[in-house]
Amino acid sequence: MTATQEPPAHATGVLAGGFPSGDLTLLRFHLDHALAADTSTLSEAELIDQIQEIESLRASLAALQSTRIRAFARTHVENSPTDLDPDKLHRSVVAQIQLACRVSTTEARTRVADARDLRAGLDDVRRLHETGQLSAAKVTAIAVECRDLDTTQRARIDARLTAVHDLTRYGIGRLRAMTRRLVAEIAPARFRARVHAARVERRVTLRPAPDAMSYLTAYVPVEQGAACLAALQKAFVEVQVDPQPLTRTRGQVLADTLVERVTGQATATAVNLEIQVTVPIQALLDPTSPLPAEIPGLGPVPADLLATPEGTKSLRRLLTDQGLVIGDPRGRTFTGLLATLVTARAENRCTEPYCDAPIRHLDHIRRDADGGRTELENGRGVCEFHNHVREQPGWQVFRAPDGIVVTVTPTGHRYCGPAPEPPPRAPT
Repeated sequence: MTATQEPPAHATGVLAGGFPSGDLTLLRFHLDHALAADTSTLSEAELIDQIQEIESLRASLAALQSTRIRAFARTHVENSPTDLDPDKLHRSVVAQIQLACRVSTTEARTRVADARDLRAGLDDVRRLHETGQLSAAKVTAIAVECRDLDTTQRARIDARLTAVHDLTRYGIGRLRAMTRRLVAEIAPARFRARVHAARVERRVTLRPAPDAMSYLTAYVPVEQGAACLAALQKAFVEVQVDPQPLTRTRGQVLADTLVERVTGQATATAVNLEIQVTVPIQALLDPTSPLPAEIPGLGPVPADLLATPEGTKSLRRLLTDQGLVIGDPRGRTFTGLLATLVTARAENRCTEPYCDAPIRHLDHIRRDADGGRTELENGRGVCEFHNHVREQPGWQVFRAPDGIVVTVTPTGHRYCGPAPEPPPRAPT
């Protein structure tokens, strides 16, 4: 067990379904022994053999975990009130799997759905997974493509895949493409409906990347994506034939052209925007401080790179010392600068353990209905999913004496949120 997860008093002995927890303890003992073993006497061939065996064990363990996820979901449904909304019930299952597996909410949803679908038509794929021949990632690639099919259709695809192909030889991309073609053939109406539904979900997202960069992603119909790339490639050809010396790579020209055409700027660097940054007070006292600015949700960036002579910048500086803003304790919502500080303190990421989703709601740690005050100490930023989950029966959230926010699930398990990071200091 880790310091961030404590088992309830009843979580010893035999687990649900009759699987003795001692077997897992024995497995952990053997793993610890293998980690401490001396590998200097092993040949290259022996090391490769062990690497292959470990990969197979990883797949089998993932399959074992999948059976337990399915068993938990079934038990949780059986033990819940019959009048509970199915969507809320599913949300509770996903949230508890997310915390137990220490993964994102999206990954938890995938694991819950895989655990269900592998027992609903994908029998041969499941057996390959259990014997360690197909990794969890490959199984997911197949299961996702079959997600909205009924059991009979899924079984036909399962039979076609395993009868004609040696699935263990294929990569994830090919497995996904093969399954998609079979879905289009066996369930054309469902395939077409899914394509139409996907087009409704078109969107643009921004994610942080290393080294003060970001990933700007457009989720658009395939023909539109191809047309956009063709237009950018045409722009590079035009730059190539220009008599001026070529000083940028193909990738740089494509990226710059994208920024210029989307923003309407003359050049990609002529950015006009307001940047919200968080800085420690020490950095404000020393103009030569090497401490970087921090853009909530996107990470650190050198302040002098936020603008060029072609553009302008406005920095909304948020100091990291505590106690700057108390807010109106009588108010029921976090607004204004107080809301900005709560969001910036969390770096615009959900503060639930293992969740990196953007903040959508500002939540009272101690509920307003229970006398919780609307102030910085009692505020936290969370995604929509986790704000709704805590309102369901059996869930609790509180701040521990050490300042860490703790989430308690209906099974009695406790999960500690991320510890607040101390403000950065310049090297002396």
